[in-house]
Amino acid sequence: MTQRILLVNPNRMKPPVTPIALDYLAHALANRGIQADVLDLCLSQDWKTAIDDYFAHSRVAAVGVTLRNIDDTTFASREFFLPGFKEVADRLGSKTDAPIVVGGSGFSIMPEDVLGYCGLDLGIVGDGEDSLSSLVQKLAAGEDYTSVPGLVYRDAAGFRRNAPGWRGLDGGEVPARSAVDNRRYFAEGGMGSIESKRGCSGACIYCVDAQSKGRRSRCRSPQSVVAEMEALLGQGIDCLHFCDAEFNLPASHADDVCREMIRKGLGEKLGWYAYASPAPFDGDTAALYRKAGCRGINFGVDSADDEVLRILGRDFDVQGLRHTAAACHEQGLVFMYDLLLGGPGETKESLSKTIHALKQMSPDRVGAALGIRVFPGTRLAELVLQSGPLESNSNLHGAVADNERLFSPLFYLSAELGDDVPQYLEKLIDSDQRFLFMKPPQAGDMNYNYNDNRCLVEAIRQGYRGAFWDILRRVSERGDAG
Repeated sequence: MTQRILLVNPNRMKPPVTPIALDYLAHALANRGIQADVLDLCLSQDWKTAIDDYFAHSRVAAVGVTLRNIDDTTFASREFFLPGFKEVADRLGSKTDAPIVVGGSGFSIMPEDVLGYCGLDLGIVGDGEDSLSSLVQKLAAGEDYTSVPGLVYRDAAGFRRNAPGWRGLDGGEVPARSAVDNRRYFAEGGMGSIESKRGCSGACIYCVDAQSKGRRSRCRSPQSVVAEMEALLGQGIDCLHFCDAEFNLPASHADDVCREMIRKGLGEKLGWYAYASPAPFDGDTAALYRKAGCRGINFGVDSADDEVLRILGRDFDVQGLRHTAAACHEQGLVFMYDLLLGGPGETKESLSKTIHALKQMSPDRVGAALGIRVFPGTRLAELVLQSGPLESNSNLHGAVADNERLFSPLFYLSAELGDDVPQYLEKLIDSDQRFLFMKPPQAGDMNYNYNDNRCLVEAIRQGYRGAFWDILRRVSERGDAG
């Protein structure tokens, strides 16, 4: 008898972001003979009614719920997503006796805390395709499931966690991409999603990618990546965003993916965006990306002060940022430099150096975010916890009381910057329209917070397509409308 599982997307952020994990999970489950239904609450008018209606007519062996983000990681808004997630989990639990299994990149950061908060017993850390399939089959057969890789489960002694089962991605498999309504996400979200690899070997002191996707890059074959792009193009989706932590790491793999796009003529039919490291990157790389159809790159640069970059664990310097900017300008490649300001070692002098340097490099857009979310398992968290009680740490903002596990949104903002740092930074930016500046809540300007951004929603409704930052750029410049 075919087993049946329900996969739930509880993320109702607008513009909507494709729940690519559920598309990949459904494909893997189908390959193991497990039917996966998808209940996408983002696309439901009334999410409670959608849950009730589903279980009024369906029974499943398990329910898988993805938790993409714990919070919006934004100092300016500090929106905590867990209360809303728990509300969804509670509703599901009231409608079915099937076990609820939590997964996703957000869950993998602090799995025991999420399960405890939601009153749940099961979750999977890291890749879910193989582990969820095994768990469902063992549950259905009444077998012991506690050895499933990546499983987090509750027993009489509390929570236990198995090591993740990182999946090999080089087998050439092409996901069907048929479980999620990708056409609607493209129409309402402005772009499709794809990944060419998982994992990150970087040493950034604040980053959690290694916890959710592994510390080693696991690359897909360029042929399978491009075949998936062609399948999405066949659905009418001609603009994609790579979900890789850094598309160009390793550089040789990214180049091979681009060459395969060019070989298949995709660069003339489909545009794409990506996150990338500013190093390695040169004029030849920019030219190759453009020929392959690249419409824009978001480089995570964090700072333009060499000492701050060193403290943050970045492996490039300011001169490298200049070389990358020059390469993009030379090849006419639209690009953004994303700043993460206010970390350890940040001063008003380093802020001034950064903003002036970025103005000289002249990216098409600069994301300027003050404050860094402190997540457990990172080097930044170690530094914070080693410095004493959270309540007495003048660098911390947000949930400082009873938050030693760093579960609720907590942000690092260097005390050396002083209380007037938002105004100081705004003065440095000096109304330069290239800067997307997320100011603190009292300032009221949230143009770089994509969550429920009405400007983006309306632009996409009018026909704009692309990365959100580039849509905002084109809207402000009254550029093309599609």
